Amino acid sequence: MTTRDSKGPDLQSSLTLLWAGRTPGKRGPRSRLSVELIAQAAVRVADADGLEALSMQRVATELGYSTMSLYNHVPSKDLLLEVAADVGAGAPPELDAAADHRHQVRQWVGALWAGFHTRPWILRVPLEHAPVGPHQLAWLDRLLGPLLAAGLVGGEARAAALHLTALVRGTAQISMNLTAENGDAGLTHAVAELLDPEVYPALTAVHAAEVAGAGHADDDALPFELGFGVDRFLDGVEGWVAAKPGR
Repeated sequence: MTTRDSKGPDLQSSLTLLWAGRTPGKRGPRSRLSVELIAQAAVRVADADGLEALSMQRVATELGYSTMSLYNHVPSKDLLLEVAADVGAGAPPELDAAADHRHQVRQWVGALWAGFHTRPWILRVPLEHAPVGPHQLAWLDRLLGPLLAAGLVGGEARAAALHLTALVRGTAQISMNLTAENGDAGLTHAVAELLDPEVYPALTAVHAAEVAGAGHADDDALPFELGFGVDRFLDGVEGWVAAKPGR
């Protein structure tokens, strides 16, 4: 699905819309229609019927306004998708203040994973620049806390946060796409039928172990493939921090 025009993303337009109503504005009467109301309506449409159903006309109908009225507030479909994804992300989770950084990261990961499964359409909204919306930045801020506590500083923590976000997002996309197309049981059976141990010896061994139950959900409900990746990522971070000069 193509959503960006030939001019590409306009970061300033994104910032203006995503932060509409959160900074002091001009004096005078407020319009009854706002970016926030438009974004909330867009989320309702996407939740009900998926991203394919989301259009300026559909949102205008949802709100009882003309399509042109919406364009006065949100000038393009691209920006509509962006503000809908930010509002749809909602508030980040409250992390257990008494827990260590590792548990807090896993809490954050579990909440993001659940959010993607609740609103899978967010995964299909194009990413044209770094997160700049108020909800997206709140999620980033919440993750940076435990990463700083782990011993990362400055750009190290930001880079780690972006890699963790990409890990959760990518795993969710693959998981949901495969499940939607085949179902877990159907995929397992299909792969088993195709594998020749002489051609794919390592893959056959891994698949057999998975079927036998070597890969399973963790005790905090993270699926095995996600929890394993997060834990190994944190192992690397902790090892790298421990090895830094001066520690």
